[in-house]
Amino acid sequence: MTGRQQAMVDPQVSSYVVSPLDIGLWRNRTLPAFLDAPLKISWLGTANKAVRLGWGRKNSGLRAARLAASAGGRFCLLEDGFLRSVGLGVDEPPLSVVFDHQGIYYDAGSPSWLEHLAAQPLDPAATARAQALISLWRQNRVSKYNHLPEFAGSLPARYVLLADQTFGDASLRYGQASPEDFTVMLDCALRQHADCDVLIKIHPDVFAGHKKGHFDLAELQNNPRVRILVDNVHPVRLIEQAQAVYTVTSQVGFEALLWGKPVFTFGMPFYAGYGLTTDAQAAPVRRQPASLEQLVHAALVRYARYLDPETGTRCEPERLIEWMGLQRRMRNRFASPVYAPNFSRWKKPIVQRFFQGSEVRFLEKASDFPGEGTLAVWGRPADVTQFARQRVFLEDGFLRSVGLGADLVQPLSWVIDRTGIYYDSSRASDLETILRTAVFDDTLRGRAAALRERIVAANLTKYNVGSGRWQRPAGITRVILVPGQVETDASIKYGSPVRRNMDLLKAVRNANPDAYVVYKPHPDVVAGLRDAGQNEQQALDWCNEVVVDYPIGELFASVDEVHVLTSLAGFEALLRGRKVVTFGQPFYAGWGLTDDKNPVARRDRTLSLDELVAGVLILYPCYVSRRSGRYTTPESALDELLDWKAAGISAMPPWRKAIRPALGLIARLRGKR
Repeated sequence: MTGRQQAMVDPQVSSYVVSPLDIGLWRNRTLPAFLDAPLKISWLGTANKAVRLGWGRKNSGLRAARLAASAGGRFCLLEDGFLRSVGLGVDEPPLSVVFDHQGIYYDAGSPSWLEHLAAQPLDPAATARAQALISLWRQNRVSKYNHLPEFAGSLPARYVLLADQTFGDASLRYGQASPEDFTVMLDCALRQHADCDVLIKIHPDVFAGHKKGHFDLAELQNNPRVRILVDNVHPVRLIEQAQAVYTVTSQVGFEALLWGKPVFTFGMPFYAGYGLTTDAQAAPVRRQPASLEQLVHAALVRYARYLDPETGTRCEPERLIEWMGLQRRMRNRFASPVYAPNFSRWKKPIVQRFFQGSEVRFLEKASDFPGEGTLAVWGRPADVTQFARQRVFLEDGFLRSVGLGADLVQPLSWVIDRTGIYYDSSRASDLETILRTAVFDDTLRGRAAALRERIVAANLTKYNVGSGRWQRPAGITRVILVPGQVETDASIKYGSPVRRNMDLLKAVRNANPDAYVVYKPHPDVVAGLRDAGQNEQQALDWCNEVVVDYPIGELFASVDEVHVLTSLAGFEALLRGRKVVTFGQPFYAGWGLTDDKNPVARRDRTLSLDELVAGVLILYPCYVSRRSGRYTTPESALDELLDWKAAGISAMPPWRKAIRPALGLIARLRGKR
């Protein structure tokens, strides 16, 4: 627990208590992680250091206040935080919850703990933190909910944004607002901003007729200055480009303040009454002028508690904002819907995870693509050239899993390439463009160095398999490792003039007659999931030893050089400072770090090892957490790989072992197509 988190812990709380009637609270699996004391279920009132919990102004909240008062104890009301989750409340538990010891923030009729916090002066450090939070909020383009796409349509040149709300919203009832306030708000917006259009954001359920809003849509459509937006979209772009924002009690007003927009309120939301907004209603006298930094620090730092979505432990708002920002960036990369042809039943959920944020539709074949959205294809099929502007190529990433993909072990990383694919040296790929053009600053290089050092220290590789032992022969001065590949692999087909493992092995032996040459077959071949290469059983004719079941990460430490066709083992050897000789044209060749027998003329830039690592492991792949199911960083993916590996790499379920022969037959048949 950090120093900041320790400051949030109330040493006077011995336990939190909920009523047996509050089923939603005591069955909430994430609630205990927000608390700094045990959670108990009891009919009895609270006394001494126990605190009775309830949810806002719902029955549980009213009950908590009543029971605490009858016992002369304390209560605390909870509500979703202002930065809640990726998805909606019906789908996901909150990642932030506010704790109020007096009332609740949206009830303007009684004091709240947020009002108390907002009145507190800030020291320079707290002021700077609030300012940094505002910048971070903008930079990451977050909102309360973060699952929706940005609005991609055209907007008026000058407009003010007006936020409708659903009829009966509790924040309206407790925010001293009435339905008539929406009519007044629209009239004021039209009058006060006569040079602007009025963009009214209507809830999609209102437009569809499922819920009631506060405007007559038919009447509004006759007003040439009013535009009704019913698209279910993220609000950030709408706020960012508005001249001003009009709200009754919507949180959109608070977010508009973070974006530096003039805000006009017509109810009494939690952010009104501090001199930061133009308010149609008189504020409660207890709300005195405060700076934006005071309000932000109160609302985002002191009033709310946060959970790290990947560890399930308490964290700071900065961590959650950055994580939400990653989700926003990754979810907005591709035009929706995403069409995915020819994926197996096992792989379809993986496609959906790596394209979360987009609607995914599966097709039998690529020719069924309707020409709209994005076409996502595995590998490098030849039948999608006519969709060059819309298709993306998919492949496993370089930090993949503990276990083989052919064994149906799900991946932590994929690459999704708009230009080509990293193993096809006949043309450029997104990775090659990154390595040729990216600006690698000190921060990025430092991040790459730390990642590389952790990978090497943990002996992590792509698959992290193998359990045997191997000893370097005594007295040998030069040991060369030659990793075998699956000869039907696309990286050989598209990235190597030398196509056979034994041709590679012969070339290595002929060029290095005095070296001790070790050949390691590909783990898929060893597992029986792929066919051995042509004449691979004769490997000992061209090498000194064949090593089968030894972890390649540990093998790197015992050899001097690694000679490859296109194997990822060459990149992994570079990470460990080994000399690497390439006979094919793998993605890591041509940057001044390898001895290349068949160089790629396009690759004309010299990179440092950490610049290569930054491009390959940080900028190019996409990572999805096994814990949260959401997008994650390479550093967090590495944490998960380490935990996964420590849990035991031999923990393959019996059913998977039983079907391994069938998987191997299927894989071999596909490889021969």
